[in-house]
Amino acid sequence: MPRPDQHAPSAAARRLAPLPIDRYFDQAFADEMARLEAYNKHHYRPNTYMHKWWARRCGSTFRLILKHLLAEEDERDYYAPGGLEGAVILDPMMGGGTTLHEALRMGANVVGVDIDPIPVLQARATLSPVPLADLEAAFADFSQALQAKLAPLYRTCCRECSEEAPLRFVLYGSRRTCACGPAVLVDSNVLRYEGDEPAVRLCPCCHAVVHEGESCACSPSPATPPLVPKETSVCPTCDQPYAELSDVPFYARYTPLVVVGHCSQHDLFFASPTPDDRERLAAADARRPSLALGSDAAFAVDGGPKSRDLLSHNVDGYLDLFSSRQLLYLEQAMAVLPRFDPLIRLNLSLLVSTSLEFNSMLCGYKGARRGQRPGAIRHTFSYHAYSFPYTALENNMLFPQKASGTLEKLFHDRIRRARRWAARPRERNLAPDGPRFVTIQGEREGGEEVASPQTLQTGQRRFLLRQASAATLDLPDDSVDHVVTDPPYFDSVQYSDLAAFFRVWLRRLLPDAADWEYDLSASAVDPEGNGSGQYTAVLSDIFAECRRVLRPGGRLIFTFHHWRARGWAALTLALQRAGFHLVNHYVVHSENPISVHIANMRALTHDAILVLAAGDDGVTHSWERPPAVGKEDSAQFCGDCATLLGWLL
Repeated sequence: MPRPDQHAPSAAARRLAPLPIDRYFDQAFADEMARLEAYNKHHYRPNTYMHKWWARRCGSTFRLILKHLLAEEDERDYYAPGGLEGAVILDPMMGGGTTLHEALRMGANVVGVDIDPIPVLQARATLSPVPLADLEAAFADFSQALQAKLAPLYRTCCRECSEEAPLRFVLYGSRRTCACGPAVLVDSNVLRYEGDEPAVRLCPCCHAVVHEGESCACSPSPATPPLVPKETSVCPTCDQPYAELSDVPFYARYTPLVVVGHCSQHDLFFASPTPDDRERLAAADARRPSLALGSDAAFAVDGGPKSRDLLSHNVDGYLDLFSSRQLLYLEQAMAVLPRFDPLIRLNLSLLVSTSLEFNSMLCGYKGARRGQRPGAIRHTFSYHAYSFPYTALENNMLFPQKASGTLEKLFHDRIRRARRWAARPRERNLAPDGPRFVTIQGEREGGEEVASPQTLQTGQRRFLLRQASAATLDLPDDSVDHVVTDPPYFDSVQYSDLAAFFRVWLRRLLPDAADWEYDLSASAVDPEGNGSGQYTAVLSDIFAECRRVLRPGGRLIFTFHHWRARGWAALTLALQRAGFHLVNHYVVHSENPISVHIANMRALTHDAILVLAAGDDGVTHSWERPPAVGKEDSAQFCGDCATLLGWLL
């Protein structure tokens, strides 16, 4: 049980106590916990994953970092509740909000800052005390309103009993051309496996859906373009590459091949589109020009480091990435959401926004792979970048079951399950008979949002959020006990550029909730990865502000990794300019090596945890230059780079 407040050590006493993390960090335990969590992070801390954000670190790692700030040994126990009551923790680059969630659980007051509005909105939604019953009632109303307007567009019929059935999704092939004429490229002709045998496939001549044991007796027709697997990138007849139809809108570069529905009698079925199916698509396309979404200019692609991939495919507006039915869904959401109270509207708007990951023509189909569920969706940012599928999947967000990527499923996982977890957080216990989950009695995730830094000096579980550059913190000198953060990793992930995919919609769903005109040039990232100096310059200012607001004895602690010496050099220079030196460093597991975006790549799967102090705080540590930086092992490389950083500082 947590200690009564009157027995807890004061914040002043805790600040003056020695910091265990200066000398020791349980790397073995941290590494084992992170290896479990990295495999499927959102299952371990669901309340942190309401909306898409990139490169989140393991919550267990940050809980351990915070625990190692506590002087009392019993409070440092990973499974002991609380321990940070009365402390003020700052995360100046909060991104996914991991530090805020972990510190609030332990009773701290926190400050979260980010230049991008999405992290701020997500933190406000997930940390504010909105009753789950209110959210469930609002979602039911919201879903019902969407169904009333859009359900007729998402119907099909069962091919066995002819009964009307809800559409699950539609699979499209990529329309291409060569000197011979048009062709349709797909990831694979196989749509579903049973064991090792194809159970459902497409006829390459007539595009008919053929089930196990059936054969197609069609004859090739000049009117039907050939169906070509993606491996055949060059036409075998004319020896020319199959070219993308870049002169038509992106959504129109695909042709429907397969309708997947769900019959109450015959379960999931795959079928060729009927005239009625095509008529529904045509009806949605006919409504597209009159949609009340805003001007095309408001959806223009700016052409950043990642979004340039869109421009290279002649996609100059985000609207083109969505089918007409998908845009109708978004238009209706925009019309319905204003009826709800602000915090309810915020939660539902973020739900709609995160549904875009599963609701664009950049989504692919995973169900054709052996061992995959036939309804599995490869979402828009599976590869942490824009990718352009050959077999595109148009999802039915309104499908009335908790199926992959539906609103029902997302609400259950991102809100209902998340809020239940936040009320009673659980942790993986590495028991001798195998890992199991245990509830941390007395902890809860969330708190009270406050508007001024002064209110953080009393009470507990209070949070202050700022959408701004952390290069100018609106905080008094010596007002923060520790800074715990996860800064951008030089050029590794271009967060703000990728987030534009969501921002163009969120600013319409929540027009008054954020500053949507913020200056991207103030982001702490190297936009080209060429050492332009932006990363060092911005990070130097942020670290200098961290030093200004840190109380005596406070620490700046963050995780970092990068393969390139240039990234480490930029970070080292920023810390040097701000007047920090390295007290200690540790290395822990950070990434699941089979994650889609790093699989089969020489990617780092570890982070260095860097513990730093201001140069005038009296804490010293002598670092020797490592004789070499080992490049064969991820953990060794991160450790050697951290040691070199300490020597340089």
